[in-house]
Amino acid sequence: MSDGAAGEVEDVGAVRDVWAPLRAATQARIGLGRAGSALSTSAVLEFQAAHAAARDAVHEPLDVDAFAAQVAAVGLGAPIAVTSRAADRAEYLKRPDLGRLPGEFTDIPTSTAELGFVLADGLSPRALSEHGVGMLTALVAELGHLRIAPPVIATQARVALGDHLGEALGVQTIIVVIGERPGLSVADSLGIYLTHLPRPGRTDADRNCISNIHPPDGLSYERAARTAAALVAGARQLGRSGVALKDTSGDDLVASTAVTVEIEP
Repeated sequence: MSDGAAGEVEDVGAVRDVWAPLRAATQARIGLGRAGSALSTSAVLEFQAAHAAARDAVHEPLDVDAFAAQVAAVGLGAPIAVTSRAADRAEYLKRPDLGRLPGEFTDIPTSTAELGFVLADGLSPRALSEHGVGMLTALVAELGHLRIAPPVIATQARVALGDHLGEALGVQTIIVVIGERPGLSVADSLGIYLTHLPRPGRTDADRNCISNIHPPDGLSYERAARTAAALVAGARQLGRSGVALKDTSGDDLVASTAVTVEIEP
């Protein structure tokens, strides 16, 4: 082999992975490379493992008793456990409409509280189990100046179940903390849905959402709680939540960490 050929081989061997800096900044699968005309074996195995984790997160049931004990320690009173009209996980996944409707709410007392929290398993009970108590603690730290009803733990639950619970509790604002649909990058992400003056029949246009809560890689509990507190204050001022209430806290994250909301006229 000539010196020139040897030099070319050395140059090829010295090529660095140009995707490495981008991979360090995202959980997305980018620059996977290939082995012939297919993905490498390691990339295929990583994909299959992520898919299995997402499926497990959907089907893994919430340990309600253990979770309730942790929620009670936050100091809002003994939590109330309820379920939707979906009889089991299989029906919940096949019939989203049943997850939005209440089962028997016999133990929910009407309160004079201004704010209520619903902790819902949603599509990732794992997310609620891992992050629910931390998220609730941060929310109470930001919103503790309001009268808060005893928390509700809801299983086989969709977001709209919170409208029924909020009306039953008699609160002005309901915050639903729910496990989000697992993806191939994150299987334990929480979402927050805020509805002012909750009642059955509210639509997604009447809610505000804060998503991707899963520290340390996603939104932190503290940041999500500050945004929620600003939205609650805006909703109370405006008299409604949803599309008329805008979170502008991400407009200039470098200049300020303050959370503000914009109210449309």
